[in-house]
Amino acid sequence: MTLIADILLLAATLGAAVYCYVLAGRLRRFTALETGMGGAIAVLSGQVDEMTRALEKAQQVAGQSGQRLAVLTSRAEELSTRLELMVASMHDIPAASPGGLALQPYAVAKTAEDSEDLRRVRLVRRRGSVMEAAE
Repeated sequence: MTLIADILLLAATLGAAVYCYVLAGRLRRFTALETGMGGAIAVLSGQVDEMTRALEKAQQVAGQSGQRLAVLTSRAEELSTRLELMVASMHDIPAASPGGLALQPYAVAKTAEDSEDLRRVRLVRRRGSVMEAAE
């Protein structure tokens, strides 16, 4: 009986040794840096590092763009307020000057004499008032 137990124990030991040898070979192939899972993990780790750097850079750019947008928005609000005030003040400007000349930004000369007159006299509008100035 002892002999049979020793033979079974030796067979189990040999089976365990073969099993460990096979597992060691599989583990060696699994962790190989060029072809196995170790290589895939190394490549993925590098890609994660690159993506992290790209994400940080994108966050910085987005933050700067947000700040620029905030500045431009505040400027636009200020300018819209000024524009509203200017439009509201347009109601106070008379349609014609006291001398009977209409306030027009550009006058068209019909004759050569009118053209000469337009060169000599121009209308300057400042803050709602009309001033004649000689050129």
